[in-house]
Amino acid sequence: MRQRKLMIVVVLCCFCLCMVIFFPLQKAFVFTETRAEQPKQHYILLTKDNKFQIRYTHSIHHSDVVEFYQYVEDDRIQMLRMEYEDLAIGMPGYAEENQTLTQRDGKYFLSFDNHKIIDNFTIYIGDLDLELVWIYKGVEYDLKKDLQRGKSYLFEIKRLSLYEQWKGVRLK
Repeated sequence: MRQRKLMIVVVLCCFCLCMVIFFPLQKAFVFTETRAEQPKQHYILLTKDNKFQIRYTHSIHHSDVVEFYQYVEDDRIQMLRMEYEDLAIGMPGYAEENQTLTQRDGKYFLSFDNHKIIDNFTIYIGDLDLELVWIYKGVEYDLKKDLQRGKSYLFEIKRLSLYEQWKGVRLK
């Protein structure tokens, strides 16, 4: 009888330990290598702040572009607005339906109203010496330093287990 109780306690403890280690609990921004046989996952742990930004230097204009996003229900992504200085190649010069384009202090601000919500997107880490920064809660993550240049990464918001966090690479 005593051995049976001990065995039940051991099995329950093992089950709880496995749940803690392998059950995905922590929400994170996850960058997964594409086109790789054994893709690495890089991540940034999330808190309650649901807004983030991407700042990059435009490869032709050599001026900063800032994209503003938020994550919404079901860990999906919504683009809120963009800020940029030049209208020429690759940058919107007018507002489309459900968009507003304004100019102030030499910058353009393109806002999206009811913009499409997506599950993920792919980000390419170019091999040019131009800035590519991920900003969350005022902390800047240099993606050119933290991720491999010349590779693409699938970006998504998902929950990670402790095991997945140990296997992955936490961005600093």
